[in-house]
Amino acid sequence: MAPTPPSPSSPGSRLRVPFERAIDHCRVFVEGRRLPGEYVPSSALKETREHPGGFVWLGLHEPDEAQMERVAEEFGIHPLIVEDAVTAHQRPKVERYDDQLFLVVRSIRYSEEEKVRDSREIIETGEVQILIGKDFIITVRHGANLPDLSNILIDDPEIYALGPSTLAWRAADYLVDEYSRISDLLGEEVDALEEEVFTPGSRFNVEQIYWYKREILEMRHSTDPLGPALKMLIIDHKDLLPKQVRSYFRDILDHELSVKDQIGGYDERLSALIDASVAKITMQQNTDMRTISAVVGMAAGPTLIAGIYGMNFENMPELKWEYGYFIVLGIIFAFMVIAFFWFRRNDWL
Repeated sequence: MAPTPPSPSSPGSRLRVPFERAIDHCRVFVEGRRLPGEYVPSSALKETREHPGGFVWLGLHEPDEAQMERVAEEFGIHPLIVEDAVTAHQRPKVERYDDQLFLVVRSIRYSEEEKVRDSREIIETGEVQILIGKDFIITVRHGANLPDLSNILIDDPEIYALGPSTLAWRAADYLVDEYSRISDLLGEEVDALEEEVFTPGSRFNVEQIYWYKREILEMRHSTDPLGPALKMLIIDHKDLLPKQVRSYFRDILDHELSVKDQIGGYDERLSALIDASVAKITMQQNTDMRTISAVVGMAAGPTLIAGIYGMNFENMPELKWEYGYFIVLGIIFAFMVIAFFWFRRNDWL
């Protein structure tokens, strides 16, 4: 009798995604130029050993643990890096494992689509993990996009002949440039909010300010820790990064600090807008209450008079007056006119 195959829910039947499914690309660079074609990791490493000074760029997209362990076997990666590479949602950081550097940079995407803006989630974050070795660089994407950086190598191959750290610089530079672009777009949104709040007589939704403040806070969580990480990379790991590459990373640091200041400024401006909008709403409510009170006050006199003459007592001498009805109407009208002009003079109406 043939053995019963394991059920799909049993541990032994767990499907393994092929290793190749996680690979975006595997390319070889020699003397700053990309060799034609795509490689598998084993053949790529063999090619670099035949060309001293060459390196491999392996791009991965959300690998699982089994796929990352296979990469670790091929490239000799530390087990802790494997664990971090599989786990997403990490803070920007720099870690060193012997002669390997592990850099995490958060990616930010700003959505201008109306459908997404209606859902009030215009800032989406991802993660790019960069592992730099002596003759390889591995980039791992989690919810992030990277351009084809190898196309830029044609412009200045001498720079990329410095080693795989130049591609790490290019990737980080692209992500921080996106920070700057998104920061400018958020600045326009904050300017529009300020104009709306401080325009006399304008009606606005204070929840929109809280919404933007939440989105900017999410961006700060992704960008602020990158500054200290880049400083550590530049100062503490000079032996693994060429001097020229360190200067490029220093330029990225300047851009990141500029974005950090801008985003911090937007956060403070939004806090001030919340205070101003709450004060404006309170003043508007006070004005509305005064208007309501004035209208009620104008109606109080006629209500009092009508209440007295509606009591139906027989011994009320005014009931016998021939023109009593018209006199009462005249008194009511005069009271309302006097009350109206008095409230108008005191800016209650």
